[in-house]
Amino acid sequence: MPAALLALAIGAFGIGTTEFVIMGLLPEVATDFGVSIPSAGLLISGYALGVVVGAPLLTAIGSKVSRKTVLIALMGVFIAGNLLSAVAPSYGVLMTGRIVAALSHGAFFGVGSVVAASLVPKAKQASAIALMFTGLTIANVLGVPGGTALGQHFGWRSTFWAVTALGVIGLLGIVFLVPRQGSAEGTGLRSELAVFKSLQVWLALAMTALGFAGVFASFTYIAPMMTEVAGFSAGAVTWLLVLFGGGLVVGNLLGGKAADRSLMPSLYLILTLLATVLVVFVFTAHAKIPSAVTIALFGAAGFATVAPLQKRVMDKAQGAPALASAANIAAFNLGNAVGAYLGGLTIEHGLGYTAPNWVGAALAVAGLVVALLSGLLDRRTSDAPALVEPGHRMEGLLR
Repeated sequence: MPAALLALAIGAFGIGTTEFVIMGLLPEVATDFGVSIPSAGLLISGYALGVVVGAPLLTAIGSKVSRKTVLIALMGVFIAGNLLSAVAPSYGVLMTGRIVAALSHGAFFGVGSVVAASLVPKAKQASAIALMFTGLTIANVLGVPGGTALGQHFGWRSTFWAVTALGVIGLLGIVFLVPRQGSAEGTGLRSELAVFKSLQVWLALAMTALGFAGVFASFTYIAPMMTEVAGFSAGAVTWLLVLFGGGLVVGNLLGGKAADRSLMPSLYLILTLLATVLVVFVFTAHAKIPSAVTIALFGAAGFATVAPLQKRVMDKAQGAPALASAANIAAFNLGNAVGAYLGGLTIEHGLGYTAPNWVGAALAVAGLVVALLSGLLDRRTSDAPALVEPGHRMEGLLR
């Protein structure tokens, strides 16, 4: 794999760290600014909103600029947002810094996925995408626990200074390692938007939103599930999350390799495994060792979907994949928000802390149904190529 992928992975590591590390620093931030924990928790929601808005917006703005230039600019936005967070004199300024940093998130992973795929032969593109996303998974294993510990010992601002430094390293890596190729020039915003006329692109986005909604319906409530149901101490949750993160790393790499061999069958299998693991989790959550094993399997199955889903939307947006790829990152975050909300409803209605697993399984099955429909349409169009002439894909599929 090219060294340029290392630069992309470093950028992904920094972005993944800043996204999730705030969860472990909420008490310190709340105390420093004199706000409640729920108010501090809005820093997470603000970041997610920034991702959803920034992914298509910044990708569209950079549609006529070389992708390397776009990546450099996005890392600049990321650095600026985290620097603003580190020096924030008030809660409002910190929220602004979080949103600024988030604006770069979706566009970076969207454009970065296209660049990563362009660096390798077609048979290795999903693995290349997975390698870039490895930075995000390792952030959950090392960056988030390390950043939390740093912030607890030296103040929460030190964490954002460290993430700013990671952004500078990622920026330098992109400048010196990523070749000036894979330019968006020649496509333009009109071409990028035109891919959304394809039903298959929308089905790919729906697969992403539903699949990751299934992951976050359960993962959002993993801490109370482990302490209130499995009987772990609060201090053990950190190590359980490290175990989950290890599963993310393994699943991400295996999912990329599987997708390179056979994309849609891999998605069918992975979404089925995800739904199965979540159903099993309902029962294993009542004992420590079985629940710990299931958490690792859950992480592996959940993140094994990422590279195949990203590759699927890029395949269906051939010729102008950057905006669709960024929209897919927004779909991931939309799924996170919807899954967390639906999982929380079951708890609010007194169904218990294991009930979100049922919701997650149902959402994963819904994603599988969409995937099967998309695969069926693939077979139909391969049997009737005249129906999918360029520019008439939607009309052909709906006949």
